[in-house]
Amino acid sequence: MKPESSYAKLRLTMQEKKIETEILEILSRDCRTPPETIARMIGRSVEDTTGIIEALENQGVIKRYTATIDWEQLGLEKVIAFIDVKVMPAREVGFDAIAMRIARYPEVKSVWLVSGGSDLRILVEAVNLRSLGNFVAEKIATIDGVTGTVTQFLLRKYKEDNVLYNEPEPDDRLIVSP
Repeated sequence: MKPESSYAKLRLTMQEKKIETEILEILSRDCRTPPETIARMIGRSVEDTTGIIEALENQGVIKRYTATIDWEQLGLEKVIAFIDVKVMPAREVGFDAIAMRIARYPEVKSVWLVSGGSDLRILVEAVNLRSLGNFVAEKIATIDGVTGTVTQFLLRKYKEDNVLYNEPEPDDRLIVSP
């Protein structure tokens, strides 16, 4: 049997990545899609599909399966804010040490290093405005290296994680013609 060329191996690897990407896109739209359905969608066996998903979980590519919840629809209102943080990076650790410290707070849902007028953008949820204000004043602003914050409040969600909120109801009225 002839040994595989490096091009054939590269092509195989590219094909594997394409299949992984297809699986991940399906799961990102609906994480409850069963492996049997995914297998049919990508033209692979259920065993192959399940194996790929397990490998992606073990490698840490798939971090967690989540649901997008409309808390307001349930009647639970939360104060959600984006906090832009200016940081004086620490020697040898840059922004990482401050970002990881902030990320450990339970109120913090996401932390991103961003470009522009600030260095970090934080997504925070709180039960009310007072607790959010206390969080910024007592926990974020007091961190060594934080030189300033700007807080913006979420007023309304229109779309999150590819899910539309507040879609207009279909117009069931009869068409009237002259």
